[in-house]
Amino acid sequence: MYDFIIVGGGSAGSVLAHRLSAGSANKVLLCEAGQDTPPGNEPPEIRDSYSGMAYFDPRFHWTELKVTTQIVSHNNPEADRPPLRKYEQARVLGGGSSINGQMANRGAPTDYDEWEARGASGWSWKDVLPYFRKVERDLDFDGPFHGKDGRIPVRRIPPEHWTRLAQAAGEACKLAGYAFVPDQNGEFVEGYFPVTHSNQSEQRVSAAMGYLDRDTRKRANLTISTDTQVKELLFEGTRCIGVRALVAGQEQEFLGREVVLSCGAIHSPAHLLRAGIGPVGHLKDMGIPIVMGLEGVGQRLMDHPSIALSSFIHRGARMNEHTRRHVQVGLRYSSGLPGVPMGDMFVVVLSKSAWHAVGEQIGSLLTFVNKTYSETGQVKLASRDPRKEPIVEFNLLSDRRDLERLMSGFRKAAGLQISAPMKAVTDKPFPASYSDRVRKIGVVNTRNKVLTKIAATMMDGPAALRHYMIDNFVVEGFTFDQVMNDDEALEAFVRKAAIGVWHASCSCRMGRPDDPMAVVDTQGRVKGVQGLRVVDASIFPVVPCANTNFPTLMTAEKIAETML
Repeated sequence: MYDFIIVGGGSAGSVLAHRLSAGSANKVLLCEAGQDTPPGNEPPEIRDSYSGMAYFDPRFHWTELKVTTQIVSHNNPEADRPPLRKYEQARVLGGGSSINGQMANRGAPTDYDEWEARGASGWSWKDVLPYFRKVERDLDFDGPFHGKDGRIPVRRIPPEHWTRLAQAAGEACKLAGYAFVPDQNGEFVEGYFPVTHSNQSEQRVSAAMGYLDRDTRKRANLTISTDTQVKELLFEGTRCIGVRALVAGQEQEFLGREVVLSCGAIHSPAHLLRAGIGPVGHLKDMGIPIVMGLEGVGQRLMDHPSIALSSFIHRGARMNEHTRRHVQVGLRYSSGLPGVPMGDMFVVVLSKSAWHAVGEQIGSLLTFVNKTYSETGQVKLASRDPRKEPIVEFNLLSDRRDLERLMSGFRKAAGLQISAPMKAVTDKPFPASYSDRVRKIGVVNTRNKVLTKIAATMMDGPAALRHYMIDNFVVEGFTFDQVMNDDEALEAFVRKAAIGVWHASCSCRMGRPDDPMAVVDTQGRVKGVQGLRVVDASIFPVVPCANTNFPTLMTAEKIAETML
């Protein structure tokens, strides 16, 4: 019998396990379906400052999870469904923080004021800032915006250590009229800056590394059970009393005073739906007995829509000896669209596009809509079988404002790309697509290593050969000249190539008791049932203008305090 059973050992689960077990009176069980990352013996791909190895390693993924990102038409059932895309959802202790890009930012103050306006009382910017500070140990800055004692170190790579590509991009931003901002996590203003990341001494610090360290693991009242996939939530009436799980393939039951779902915005709603908590019509269609009708479960799923402009990087402008971090500089700017808050757009400069030899030659300007209005995505069950992945429809660009801003954002990136500083270090810009072909060559294996080594040797050869290879083996459907000279081609490219940036959120939103679409209250407690909470990015009322890992850590810190 446990006091707290935490389902999912990702970012939120790691925080909760650490905080809830700090008092010896609480007996805590943390269940993680993936493998452990033991302190001092983490897989080298996870420790690596460069995230591309871990991100494309299927050992750390839910390998069967596929999603649609384009809009699904439910009003026209005869329309062709958009293609399914593999979705790299982490399945490893630390969750996304063990494989992601280590981006450590928070969003705009207006994001959290909007959270409160949408019904998350006590979650305004002034309310959440202390918990952002609690998360971090800033190695560069002090002051009212920064924490110095948190479990997760954050730092920035100084401009003198940037790659020549990143320096050229910074110079292009300056020529375009943007100011240099030394601190991305200081006052929320426009400008270009060294990207803040959760990293120390050139090594990733995941939530598991920061919160489930050796001392935490010594606690007699904390059990960390990896290779443990929870199949079912156990109920007596409307009270959740525990979970049924497969532990190293063997079925076991665990009982607890309180169960906390921290499985992320795709799997947390799937757990609720299988338990009979969700939209009544869908539960009836699936033949699932209704425990509590909550129309918001799995609804209004969000992510940040993105598009990429890539180019060949000349030798000498690629990765250097100072760092393996390939994301060094970012730009925050405003689209100027009426009614949209300042800083609604974000560009990151990638000095390397993949782990392999060709990836080292390709740089990108990745533009995403930081303040997105597309919130019609959903998670539904395909089967009652917990081994089957749910149906996931992101419906990116369902709001026309997002489409328009990605199109203008691509043009903005193109303006930077064709500036004199960037032209001096790059060649042959092209609109990039994260296609199945790119995914397959990105899988870490010997075959891809050999193939890309051969291709890279040719790409470093004569310009004519390089251009031929990019046109025939890299570009998929649209050329740079096409999308720059034809608005219809640009719109078609953006609609087809736009993807999320792995910031799935908002599918179990917190809100007011009288909000029919709210799933949890402001402490993560699931409405209408007892003994069950959700604490992860799924409870965000709206996705903030940020990479979602630090907002998730903040959320877990804040709710853990209320639980204690």
